[in-house]
Amino acid sequence: MATLNRPGAEDGHVCGIDAAMEVIGGKWKVLILWALHEQPRRRFGELRRVVPGITEKVLASHLREMEADGIVDRVAYDEVPPRVEYGLTKDGIRLSDALEPLAAWGRERRRHA
Repeated sequence: MATLNRPGAEDGHVCGIDAAMEVIGGKWKVLILWALHEQPRRRFGELRRVVPGITEKVLASHLREMEADGIVDRVAYDEVPPRVEYGLTKDGIRLSDALEPLAAWGRERRRHA
């Protein structure tokens, strides 16, 4: 792909959209992001309930990926029984805010459908 060799594409991204899609690509990550935006701290089971249809395996995998990408933070409390909560990092909040116009567009489109 010739466009990847142009100046400014040293990281392999053609534009900002593809860099963002690498972080939020797929159906589930955006829904996880939304769930954490709606409530700042959620436990794994809560996330599983508010993201209908997601499997435990996929949720765990996506949370790990989003944590590695710096979008989600994981806080493990030293308690019995163990408690782990997930929340958005500053970058995660910025990403969620950036997606709000897209959500507004989707709500408007749904109203007119």
